[in-house]
Amino acid sequence: MRSISTLQHPIPPTWDRDSEILILGSFPSVKSRECGYYYGHPQNRFWKVLASVFQDDCPGSKDEKRGFLLRHHVAVWDVIASCGIAGSADSSIRDAVPNDIRMILSGAEIRQIICNGSTSFRLYNRLILPVTGREAVCLPSTSPANAGWTQDRLREAWSVIAETGHDPNS
Repeated sequence: MRSISTLQHPIPPTWDRDSEILILGSFPSVKSRECGYYYGHPQNRFWKVLASVFQDDCPGSKDEKRGFLLRHHVAVWDVIASCGIAGSADSSIRDAVPNDIRMILSGAEIRQIICNGSTSFRLYNRLILPVTGREAVCLPSTSPANAGWTQDRLREAWSVIAETGHDPNS
């Protein structure tokens, strides 16, 4: 097993005042940290799942991904501001310090908070829920480590965000 390194979250949140859904991961993977944006591992299914759910083209570049999120009124960040972690392994996370999501909650009309996977959900409930009082919904992780979930099953589970989301054509 890799050694645990203490890291600060290197990627700012993506959101604006029109954001309605906040999706929270746990902490950026090694690949995401390298490319400087969320869900940067080529096998992570986040972007494909969201593109399918919103019936839109899958974004490629960092700017396309940011534009995609804002067009669909989706904010993205992570639960953890800093932690000890070995590589990208959520199971190795130690001494997690939460991000302060209150700036997003006070600056946008967030109707739903989604946690991408059980680690994010567990940490959200322990570290952020007591501060905000806002419940979150846990959806299955889009990580390649969650191989038990097919692309179709993920799309079906994640479709709840489109059902409650804003129509980008209105």
